[in-house]
Amino acid sequence: MSLPLEGRSAVVTGAGRGLGRAEALELARLGAAVVVNDFGQPGRDGSGAASATPAEEVAAGIRAAGGRAVAHTGDVADHQQARELVELAVAEFGQLDILVNNAGILRDRMVFSMSEDEWDSVIRVHLKGHFNTTHFAAAHWRARSKAADAPVYGRIVNTSSEAFLAGSAGQPNYAAAKGGIVGLTTSTALALAKYGVTANVICPRARTRMTADVFAGFQEPADDGSEDRLDPLAPEHVAPLVGYLASPAAAHVNGQLLVVHGGMVAVVERPRVAAKFDTKQDAFTYDELDALLTPHYADRPAGETFAAAEVLGLKHE
Repeated sequence: MSLPLEGRSAVVTGAGRGLGRAEALELARLGAAVVVNDFGQPGRDGSGAASATPAEEVAAGIRAAGGRAVAHTGDVADHQQARELVELAVAEFGQLDILVNNAGILRDRMVFSMSEDEWDSVIRVHLKGHFNTTHFAAAHWRARSKAADAPVYGRIVNTSSEAFLAGSAGQPNYAAAKGGIVGLTTSTALALAKYGVTANVICPRARTRMTADVFAGFQEPADDGSEDRLDPLAPEHVAPLVGYLASPAAAHVNGQLLVVHGGMVAVVERPRVAAKFDTKQDAFTYDELDALLTPHYADRPAGETFAAAEVLGLKHE
């Protein structure tokens, strides 16, 4: 019996650790040949000297298990290095079929304290990094489709965050980048559908180097002697969804946003109108808007924002 991704090739960015590593291993387990990309900086804020070790170790592990993998240590936020990443997949495996964008950094600070560099660096790695790899992968698939005069096989899985869905007070740069990734994904899904390519985005929750502080209070399950007991926040809970979205089975899943963690997947609908008001005149006046909107929000606590995570029942207590 053939594996779901047998004969396919994939690029996974930020795959030297955490979520990206788990995703790369899962794609390889499902039969894909994998380009393991990681810039290798030790700091979660993107600081420290770059190292080839994390990417090479994951690639070596895949090969040791009988799979095919190569390492790439370039910076996906650099346009040329992102081009080289896609070209490496084509050179090594003949073509690119799957792109999983996961690379990112954190530079948390409240909006009134955030520096320009703290803003720019996070937007650069997350949002521009997603765009760069998507751009070159999309060009590859479009050229192949035109040459064959038929759709090809292409899958993009991007990484957003619940910080975009519900807000994150100390992460205006990160939340904005993750919101931008959702917009990039839906636009890409529409643009590439005719070429046989799908693009979807996930909001994962997992215990990684990036989230060490966020989930510091979340305890792993008590050791009951069972070797099969998995931390509810383990990245391995997220990886199977990525494998599914990369597979032929997900051919009709396109432009979708899914939240995933700890044995749960939630499909998030696009925003819907909660209330609608029409003016009784040619145009609204201040007094008319006051009469309509103030009562609508009167029962909400001061400062309350749209809390999508609570609405979805995904808020962590």
